[in-house]
Amino acid sequence: MASDPAPARAAVRPVEVDRTSPVPLYFQVASRLQELIEQGEIGVGARIENEVDLAERLGVSRPTTRRAIQYLVERGMLVRKRGVGTQVVHPKVRRPVELSSLYDDLVSADRKPRTEVLDLRVIAAPAEVAEALEVPLGAEVTWIERLRYAGGEPLALMHNAIPVDLIRLEAADLAAYGLYELLRRAGFVPRIATQVIGARSASAAEARTLQEKRGASLLTMTRTAWDAGGRALEYGSHVYRASRYSFELNLSAG
Repeated sequence: MASDPAPARAAVRPVEVDRTSPVPLYFQVASRLQELIEQGEIGVGARIENEVDLAERLGVSRPTTRRAIQYLVERGMLVRKRGVGTQVVHPKVRRPVELSSLYDDLVSADRKPRTEVLDLRVIAAPAEVAEALEVPLGAEVTWIERLRYAGGEPLALMHNAIPVDLIRLEAADLAAYGLYELLRRAGFVPRIATQVIGARSASAAEARTLQEKRGASLLTMTRTAWDAGGRALEYGSHVYRASRYSFELNLSAG
């Protein structure tokens, strides 16, 4: 039986580095390689050149190249395989922390989102949801559970609660559009939100749904969004595969 052909080897074009910058050279190289992977210029499954050739092509030392590669291995974007070399395993989704929906972010990044609606029903608001949406305990809210895919792989398990009198939601619409898009179409534009980001281990059920191992690391995010008039529009509680996803924050000194 013929063996499978070896993965194609990606020839990485030269990377510009600023040797006067306080940013370490390895991090500059790693950031540029990560950008090329996320943009699809270096595809999933492609092999990266060996460290000697890559260092020469990039114009940096071998130790710098080795450290840049190790950085991306630790972030889950590259993997070292015996007999194969260093290989791209997945372009990790980086999401800016701003008031946008995951669906919108994936569309912007050309990650081909797909949504599977797992649950859509009216329930009595539990305490946490009632407090977030500023409705009486037990008031009716629309409860949504969705599985969001990116590039054909499950990425996030998402739970949302919407005031029942706000908008009538259909499963077909939730499968085709992001929640914020549906809210905007109905005349409710999210303007302000509070958001808490954390991490925990996946339960057995979550691991099955997200195609992860039980106990795998998950990123968590809870958010409440309001319109410009201060009306609570949605409460969300989501989990994301840490191996495929990260949040990106831009900070500045005040």
